[in-house]
Amino acid sequence: MNTETPRKSLIKRLLSAIASLFGEGKSERSRLLESLRESQQKGLIDMDALIMIEGVFQVSEMRVRDIMVPRSHMVVIQQDQSLDKMLSVVSTSGHSRFPVIDESLDEIVGILLAKDLAYYSSEAHRQSFELKDIMRPAVFVPESKRLNVLLKDFRTSRNHMAIVIDEYSGVAGLVTIEDVLEQIVGEIDDEHDAADAINIHRHGFHRYTLKGVTPITEFNAFFGTDFSNGQFDTVAGLILNNLGHMPQRGEELTVDNFLFKIISCSSRRINNLQVTLLPEARSVSSGTG
Repeated sequence: MNTETPRKSLIKRLLSAIASLFGEGKSERSRLLESLRESQQKGLIDMDALIMIEGVFQVSEMRVRDIMVPRSHMVVIQQDQSLDKMLSVVSTSGHSRFPVIDESLDEIVGILLAKDLAYYSSEAHRQSFELKDIMRPAVFVPESKRLNVLLKDFRTSRNHMAIVIDEYSGVAGLVTIEDVLEQIVGEIDDEHDAADAINIHRHGFHRYTLKGVTPITEFNAFFGTDFSNGQFDTVAGLILNNLGHMPQRGEELTVDNFLFKIISCSSRRINNLQVTLLPEARSVSSGTG
């Protein structure tokens, strides 16, 4: 006797279809997503499930460069630092994994896990501390790697962090398994996020990424602009007000002298954006960031 409810049966078929369509063209995926949205409107699946399924599709199309932590915001351990200094970096940052560098960010020699270092925080074990004994090998990935491939690699290797390399073999940033999963399930907050939240990241002289929840007041202070926050409080609100609809990933919009590009979004939320300063805005913002 089949005891599956129609809803469970439908979800199982949809997930099976999603798995089989990763190798198909965009038109096939678009048709499936349209069917999913209709199913949500009819109450067959809830909004959270729809958002996660859409996130799965986004991950299959996005690349590491879209979500990585840029090198300027990497928290690292220097291999010649004292144990006390290492413990201080670990405790104040709240992170669990740290690239270990030699003389520069382009010389990453390994990865240090906070849990491995914690063993040597007691006086009884300090004398036996040798960084090389607990340092893990670093994994390097190109900026162009697709996120679904990276996620599979993370699962296979049980590794949770990768160093991102640019086309010149320099370190561009880092990416973690949490960064990838957030594209599917949304922001994963922990007890350190509120204190360490950085909404705007600089990637070059005129290119930035920022979170959709960035307050308009923070955007104005950073770029020297005067966008009104009377109708909306965030950059996402500014984008929605100008577009008049919920954008899709990759959609672009010019507001004044700023080119906004949607990096990641769901059917009801703008998560991350890329901002490019157009020539007229560069003189205004040349001293910021």
